[in-house]
Amino acid sequence: MAVNKDDAALNGMVDLIFPLRGRNLPADYPQLLRDALTDELPWLSDEPAAGVHPIKLAHGSGDQFLLSGRSRLVLRVPLVRLEGARGLAGRTLRLAGREIVLGEPHVRELFPHAALYAYAVAARNSEETDFVDMVSGALSELGIRAPWICGRRGACQTRAGSTTTFSLMVHNLSNTDSLRLQELGLGELRLLGCGIFVPHKTTAAVGD
Repeated sequence: MAVNKDDAALNGMVDLIFPLRGRNLPADYPQLLRDALTDELPWLSDEPAAGVHPIKLAHGSGDQFLLSGRSRLVLRVPLVRLEGARGLAGRTLRLAGREIVLGEPHVRELFPHAALYAYAVAARNSEETDFVDMVSGALSELGIRAPWICGRRGACQTRAGSTTTFSLMVHNLSNTDSLRLQELGLGELRLLGCGIFVPHKTTAAVGD
């Protein structure tokens, strides 16, 4: 679902950060996590700018990733949905037989940064040239005139199959454009961790 460049500016966006308790998650957890979260918060599917940040996990054995004491569930939500999202505190989410318990969250405001990085932005197809065209068009629609760097190719597993992704760095952003890009994101599959921008101090991260 496309996000109008004026939508998020009306409501404002914040990150809501939940500590996690649990042992591990399957490698294809994003779709399972999206389903569990929308079961708890059905309105998430109706908020085009809402997103679920990728969870920082450690590689385990086989097809699983391990949670650590530093693993967090981070939701990017409109301010008007903040109190509703807080209701996840204490809930247990079940993902393919694994359980994670959400602790008491804290709020992180969005601040302007000159360089922003998305770990994954969903592409329309597997061709990098088409992705470049898509990003150019999407940034132009948002009124953002800033240099950017396409990074590593990846994949996001959805119920419909595998979607190609690329990491993306946008830099030399004005304060206004930086906030706009953080609030609106880029591309589809926001609830699967795609198109969500976070601050970064260096363009070197684009290859990570």
